[in-house]
Amino acid sequence: MEIIPQKGTASVVHVGESLHLNYEDSAKAKLCIDNRKPGGWGPASLLLVNQGLATLAFFGVGVNLVLYLTRVLGQDNASAANNVSKWTGTVYLFSLVGAFLSDSYWGRYLTCSLFQVIFVSGLLLLSLSSWFILLKPTNCGNGVITCMPPTTLGSIIFYLAIYMVAFGYGGHQPTLATLGADQFDESVPKQRNSKSGFFSLFYFSLNAGSLFSNTILVYYEDTGKWTLGFWLATGSAILALIAFLLGSSSYRYVNASGNPLPRIMQVFVAAFRKWNVRLTEGEPLYEVEGSESAIQGSRKIYHSDEFLFLDKAAIVTEQDLCSPPNPWRLCSVTQVEEVKCLFRMLPIWLCTIIYSLVFSQMASIFVEQGDVMNSEIGNFHLPAASMSSFDICSVLIFTGIYRQIVTPIAKRFTGNPRGLTELQRMGIGIIISMLAMVAAGVTEMERLKRVIPGVRVSPMSIFWQVPQYVLVGASEVFMYVGQLEFFNGQAPDGIKSFGSSLCMASISLGNFVSSMLVNIVMRITTGGNRLGWIPENLNLGHMDRFYFLIAALTAVDFVVYVFAARWYKAINVEESEHSSSTNEGEI
Repeated sequence: MEIIPQKGTASVVHVGESLHLNYEDSAKAKLCIDNRKPGGWGPASLLLVNQGLATLAFFGVGVNLVLYLTRVLGQDNASAANNVSKWTGTVYLFSLVGAFLSDSYWGRYLTCSLFQVIFVSGLLLLSLSSWFILLKPTNCGNGVITCMPPTTLGSIIFYLAIYMVAFGYGGHQPTLATLGADQFDESVPKQRNSKSGFFSLFYFSLNAGSLFSNTILVYYEDTGKWTLGFWLATGSAILALIAFLLGSSSYRYVNASGNPLPRIMQVFVAAFRKWNVRLTEGEPLYEVEGSESAIQGSRKIYHSDEFLFLDKAAIVTEQDLCSPPNPWRLCSVTQVEEVKCLFRMLPIWLCTIIYSLVFSQMASIFVEQGDVMNSEIGNFHLPAASMSSFDICSVLIFTGIYRQIVTPIAKRFTGNPRGLTELQRMGIGIIISMLAMVAAGVTEMERLKRVIPGVRVSPMSIFWQVPQYVLVGASEVFMYVGQLEFFNGQAPDGIKSFGSSLCMASISLGNFVSSMLVNIVMRITTGGNRLGWIPENLNLGHMDRFYFLIAALTAVDFVVYVFAARWYKAINVEESEHSSSTNEGEI
């Protein structure tokens, strides 16, 4: 049976059968990669430098934003905290915008370039507005000198600037990760392993950049040197852009695959229109012949046995034989499988949101807890927010431990050249995050035991928080690096950047879920004139119970995750015979 296709010639495959591709029709051709570009660790290293410098610039704004809002713009604590939460959540939601433009129209390189220009422009505007408009008198906002109330114009320019920063950084991040992965050819086993290493170093670079912001820049800004801190962040962002552009002639480029939304809708519409058509074993399914799929720049995907109702979209009927293929009535197997891949990844992604709930506590509840602990080191006062540097150092250390110790040991036991699968690593990350919440709860219990009536700060040292920060950092190495690898590797070629953006989207939702959980807990625990678990005076509350509640939710999440991971079946794309597929459903 032969059909006139949209592109090339067509073939009919049967349910359960696989398409075969010889070595000459390699993945490189199908991905539309410009083979004149070398790729490899050279250009990938420039992307890692870009990541570190851009992250330094971003956290140079974000790490003390709440203090800027209260000290410079004169907002109250609740309003400032709410505005920071909205801004942080928006940053990560913007990653979906960048991923969409990258996959659909602009490609990775152009998307990264344009969003970084927006990022730099936002930082320039923030630095200039603070210098000339907002910081009056000079050096105000240090906790001693009060700033003049901001003008309406000054406030508008400020919010425009920080949301340009959010838009630029958020849109740039997932695309940069995907562009880095593009530099390695998966058809070569050695480069496949290098791609895995790139994601570890990518997250390492992110934390290396944020370490400088959380130690050096936070000090300057906390003492009122806001303009200097913002200009240092701007300079870092400019250097990041320069490093990125230096690799322009050596990057491997992947063409955009067009807007995926119509493709997805076509599958549902076509399946609905053929709802009464019966799908039986051996039923012919439509697919395009040749080395490329009907989706520009994408490899073909083998047929899978999940969500068989979607296969109706690829059933060839008599009506389809009598006229040229209508994409709203007849879809290729690869197009159908693209939608199935999204369905299969959804349960895994949902399980990562609870983990991000744990991660979000570092910027909120952990800081509030540390603020009522003894943070004096001689005559030096250690800001509670700076304790996050232990998380960053933990990430940097455990990245090395994982690559140099855990991976070689895991190879011996699993036989997997990469040690642990992405799903296994994510599961371990969830377990460690649960232990972090238990450690935080135990620390709070001990803090409450040492509270002196009438004294706000407990004599218990703030360094008792170190274990919970270190455990969160260790969990990030397993969870977030595993997430980057998993969603990038399992996403179809046409939506690779979208796959990378799912990691940032889960962080965004984790922040929103955290806010919602706090509101629910306070509404329940403040009934009957009680103060609740997290009152204004933490010495009269039970924040330890809130930590243990999150630990319990994480335990339930892990159980659900195990079932989701065991059910999961990896994407199966056509590639060279020397490539190996990802392990399916292993945890």
